[in-house]
Amino acid sequence: MGLLDNLKAKLGPLKDRAGDLAQQHGDRIEQGLDKAARAVDERTKGKYSRQIGTGAGKAKDALGRLAEESRRSDGSGGPGPRGQIS
Repeated sequence: MGLLDNLKAKLGPLKDRAGDLAQQHGDRIEQGLDKAARAVDERTKGKYSRQIGTGAGKAKDALGRLAEESRRSDGSGGPGPRGQIS
């Protein structure tokens, strides 16, 4: 077994756990991302608002993908963090 195989084997359960947490607490995580983005935007006096908004949006998209992948793997197919049905 190569180095990458070892890493994949060890990181697999962590990714599963992160997906479960994203599925269960997606709304709270999104609120935290929004709060962090606002704080950074205030500290930079709006100079990087567009970049901060883009980064926060990409983080939310990744969160949604992680939660969706977790729903598919556990077979629940229930509503997601935004009430979407998979």
